[in-house]
Amino acid sequence: MNAVVRAGSLGDDTDTVVVPARIHGRILFVPVPRRVVLASGIAGLAATAMPAATPAAATELADMGSPFEHFAQLRRVMIQTDNLIGPRHVLPALQQHLVSLATRRRSARGTDAIELLALETRYEELAGWFAQDIGDERTAHGHTAKALDASHITGDTDLTAYILGRKAKLAVDTGHPADALGLAAAARRTARPGSRLEVIAVLHEAHAHAVLGAGGEAHRAYDTALALLVRAGSDGVWGSWLDAAYISTARARSLAALGEYEQAAAGFDSALAVLPSAYRRDRGVYLARAARAHAGTGNVTLAARIGGQAVGIAAETGSARIFGQLDRLDQALAPATGEDGVAKFRASLDRIVLHPA
Repeated sequence: MNAVVRAGSLGDDTDTVVVPARIHGRILFVPVPRRVVLASGIAGLAATAMPAATPAAATELADMGSPFEHFAQLRRVMIQTDNLIGPRHVLPALQQHLVSLATRRRSARGTDAIELLALETRYEELAGWFAQDIGDERTAHGHTAKALDASHITGDTDLTAYILGRKAKLAVDTGHPADALGLAAAARRTARPGSRLEVIAVLHEAHAHAVLGAGGEAHRAYDTALALLVRAGSDGVWGSWLDAAYISTARARSLAALGEYEQAAAGFDSALAVLPSAYRRDRGVYLARAARAHAGTGNVTLAARIGGQAVGIAAETGSARIFGQLDRLDQALAPATGEDGVAKFRASLDRIVLHPA
């Protein structure tokens, strides 16, 4: 597929989608008219518009017997689907269901309204995460802010702590690590002492320190997270996936940010060896991060080979996290284009991004 677009500009159409594009040698996520994306040959990137509500959907909503369980099950299915194919094709469905859920909640009263608002808050948080992972920062901030506001209304401090942590992650991933430190501290203050939510907050703090170049603070925070995890009980849905291996993989990301590439590469290689096949998008993220770490050690041939594996998953999922690492890898490998496999990797990456003229 050739993704080169011969157009004078990206245009000003109101029907736009955020996609990866090669701009001045870097891969950036920018809003592009859908018609341009469709004409580019990579039409899969055009799949993020929210479908309009239909009369049939409104009828189904009116006939719904148990709205809470219905929407809760839908959310679980969308999380599972995101693990397999990434959020680009899932976010539009989630946003449509969010509209329906909000409509149902506004017509409810008493306990039903409170329960539906709590679920709506989780939908908003998840929509923010999906939007962040496709590179749409504005939409990510909007959904996450709505989730935080709603969590205060419900009085669910666990949910508030979790969303503060999500805002910390969003801040550090969008270039504001100092803000992330403050948000992570707020998340830890809000979390119940000894809970897994406290561990999650400390992990966000650790990576923010790493991005700021404070290696000692980052490593101390990771050690604290491990110590807290040993004592933490079960928080139900909160942090059920959290274990020592997860913390080790998180530390590997911070090691890469600190320039400690040998240890980072080893961490990502270990994570990839045990990652379940159902986590296809996350495999792409780990592959891209591992490739960048190996490039940092000077092993450009291995980096190019691993990066090539991540390119295919990036094309399938549209994950901004994968594209972001592949962009860094592309820059790191640019001086070594003549080395085995490097030119092939760079060409394959170019084929899955837009090239505005």
